[in-house]
Amino acid sequence: MMDHAVSPNTTADPPQANGEEIIARAIEQDIIFGRLGPGEPLREESIAKRHAASRHHVRSALMILERAGIVVRERNKGARVRAYSAREVGQLYDLRELLTRQASLKIPLPVPSSALDRVQQVQAEYEKAIDGGDLPAIHESNDRFHVEIFALCDNPYLVEMLKRCMDMTYVIRAGNMSDTVRTTASCAEHRAMIALLRGTDAWALSELCVQHLRPSKELYLRRLGQDGARP
Repeated sequence: MMDHAVSPNTTADPPQANGEEIIARAIEQDIIFGRLGPGEPLREESIAKRHAASRHHVRSALMILERAGIVVRERNKGARVRAYSAREVGQLYDLRELLTRQASLKIPLPVPSSALDRVQQVQAEYEKAIDGGDLPAIHESNDRFHVEIFALCDNPYLVEMLKRCMDMTYVIRAGNMSDTVRTTASCAEHRAMIALLRGTDAWALSELCVQHLRPSKELYLRRLGQDGARP
């Protein structure tokens, strides 16, 4: 899920190997499963006790999550799951939709079958993750699917900006991963994108890619209204 290089531990403190990454992934899965909500505090002492880990490992894990845009840390306030206001959600998705549409429109159509092989391979992994109910794998393969598609626009700077937006909206999107109705719809939309990549209608492709983003945004905004959540 998180592509971060973590140096192997050399101390005897548990967990022994890549302890920071293990703890970071556990916290990330708690967010995916809804056990940790937006804005919820992450107390180092509690996390260390739960994972039989040192505070050093916990701090390093929180730094990994902070770099991924999942956690925010403030002096004298500690760490918490990132949360966005309704206004911030709107601003983020304005940017993400703009970049998504531009990347989609820049893909030369039709895309040769040979260039679609990687996209289809990742889609197969996504469907397998959905069938198995593997939420971390659903997130990872979904993000890789979109990166593979946008890489077809042949603009690495645009793709890098899109990846950054995907990371920033992680906590907004996390709530959809356990929704079987939404993942089934998402899977069908992915297949439709692949079909459009074989055709010549660039506008239809860009519109589908943009519409594909909106359910996560709408769900998060509904939750903000219901829970009275704020950053």
